[in-house]
Amino acid sequence: MPFPEDRLPVMTNDRAAATAAAVPIAPADLSPSVRRTIFLYLGILIVLLAFGGPSGGLFDIPISFFLKNRLHLQAHEVADFRLVAAIPLYLSFVFGFIRDIWSPFGRKDRGFMLLFGSITAFLYVVFAFTPMSYVTLVVAVVLLTTSFLFVASAQNGLTSVIGQQHAMTGQISAVWNVFLSIPTVGALLIGGVLSGILEQETPDQAVRILFLVGAAIMTAVALYGLWKPKAVYDNISVENGSAAHPIKDLKRLGRHWPIYPAMLIWLLWNFAPGSTTPLQYYLQNTLHATDAQWGQWNAIFAASFIPTFIVFGILCRKYHLKTLLLWGTVAAVPQMVPLLLIHSMTGALIAAVPIGLMGGVATGAYLDLIIRSSPHGLQGTMFMMSGSLYFAVSRFGDVLGTHLYDHYGGFTVCVIAITIVYALILPTLLLVPKRLTATADGQMTDFGLGADESPGRLDVAMQADNS
Repeated sequence: MPFPEDRLPVMTNDRAAATAAAVPIAPADLSPSVRRTIFLYLGILIVLLAFGGPSGGLFDIPISFFLKNRLHLQAHEVADFRLVAAIPLYLSFVFGFIRDIWSPFGRKDRGFMLLFGSITAFLYVVFAFTPMSYVTLVVAVVLLTTSFLFVASAQNGLTSVIGQQHAMTGQISAVWNVFLSIPTVGALLIGGVLSGILEQETPDQAVRILFLVGAAIMTAVALYGLWKPKAVYDNISVENGSAAHPIKDLKRLGRHWPIYPAMLIWLLWNFAPGSTTPLQYYLQNTLHATDAQWGQWNAIFAASFIPTFIVFGILCRKYHLKTLLLWGTVAAVPQMVPLLLIHSMTGALIAAVPIGLMGGVATGAYLDLIIRSSPHGLQGTMFMMSGSLYFAVSRFGDVLGTHLYDHYGGFTVCVIAITIVYALILPTLLLVPKRLTATADGQMTDFGLGADESPGRLDVAMQADNS
């Protein structure tokens, strides 16, 4: 539902005007060529960040093998390393909130890319020429992740804002998931190859090569921040939280009811007790998978999501989100059951295809709901909060799944637990505000208002990124 003309923001370069209270812009009917440019711009940025992140597969796999093979750590020591190194990831929402209330160089998200892309690249170079030990590697990953999350929050916030403002949250969800899946699969394959290459080098040389690759990628991200395609930035109005009143913004976020069912659904979807470590042990100990086959299984699983992500991107323009949430969840509840029907590693690799396909529509719909549920001016906070929740619940779910696997001596109990948790999403859908799910992509409505908010009460600062 478009806003009355007297409620539309004024597009201006005046920094003082950015502090004036305003309300979100009415969505525009973008041409297909403009939409394609927006999707391509976001897609390239998503791919660059997926490869450049210190916690991604391109770096995580070589680092894990470096810890195991070069520093000769035990399994629990590697787990402890990951637990400590992931501390910034648990606090992702903090970086999202900073993104929402701050605009580096007056360029908002492009400013974050330019500033923190450069800082992250610089840190990669510094640690590339620092003698590596366990402690140094922990410090390196923590600092790199901290700097990187500022850039990630900019990308996530920009993605969410565009989806909301132009009533294409479903298409944005599909684009985000497809472009993220590509480097995920690539990182699983390239990371293993890169690790093998680095095995031929001395420890310090191996880390130097790895970190210099990261520096090159993040330098590209910083340069990407200098580019300002008109099709992207002339069609959005950047919604800022209030830097002068961050407590008010946090209270507004806390009072925004739509975020709670969206986050609960995301929690249940990513909890999945037993889908990581127990599955690896099941495939390797019971089905005698090699390390390479474990990597192949993950790559096939991740790649198999892509077709149904694309299907979701098509369906979201034809069907209400409510319909896609329901049937996507119904298809996803028995997702892991095929693993109980196979008796060889070849069968497991084949089963990875339907397992991935069954989760694509659900993942797309849940991310669509998260974007629709985000309050105006706090999209970065909401998106990064979903990241914090993902890392926290997936690690805890893995611990619980490992306990079930060890205690009951098999993977069947994990499949049962995962299926029960997924089934709990169905009643949770009843908690979602109907106005958020009653439309398809392209049907104009104001997703960002909470149940206790109206356009006249919403107090967010907005400005165009015309710098």
